[in-house]
Amino acid sequence: MPILAKLAFSTLICAFIGWITNFIAIKMLFHPRRPVHIGSLTVQGIFPKRQQALALNLAAVIENELLSHDDIQQSMQRPEFIAKVKESILQGFTTFLTTRLSGLHPMIAMFVTGPMLEKITGLLDTEMDRIVPGLLTTATTELENTLDFRAVIQEKIENLSIERLEALLMSIMAKEFRFVEIVGAVLGGAIGLAQSVIYLL
Repeated sequence: MPILAKLAFSTLICAFIGWITNFIAIKMLFHPRRPVHIGSLTVQGIFPKRQQALALNLAAVIENELLSHDDIQQSMQRPEFIAKVKESILQGFTTFLTTRLSGLHPMIAMFVTGPMLEKITGLLDTEMDRIVPGLLTTATTELENTLDFRAVIQEKIENLSIERLEALLMSIMAKEFRFVEIVGAVLGGAIGLAQSVIYLL
């Protein structure tokens, strides 16, 4: 066999070995989904085997590093958020006065229209500046006492099917996994070529 053919054949074989090795390694992140017993050896995909630990650690990272009750409280105390809550309350109260309450009796309808309605909503607008921030603080405190972010996230990840988890990760990291396969092929080919050159020399 000509030297160039030997070099090409060795390079291609090693490139294939490098690619298939990384391909199998990526597949073994998720497969086999259920434990497979081979004698005393048990084989199972990394994510199916470690899903509970993954859920625990990921939930802790999200709560400690990405999203916490403090983040929610800070968002709810922003002036623009308070203004939107105040506006919603005022709109609801005005609707209640002009439709529900006014419908009880004609005299009430006369009382809550025009300047009187403006005066009432103006007083409420001023009162909301005092009430809404405290109301939001109470709401976030109650949320912190009743909602365990870590437990909720952990439970959702643990209950996520392996099929769904694989689909999510593949949709996010498909290009990266493909790159790993290509790198395996390139490195394998380079090693095969180097071995052939050394052998021939």
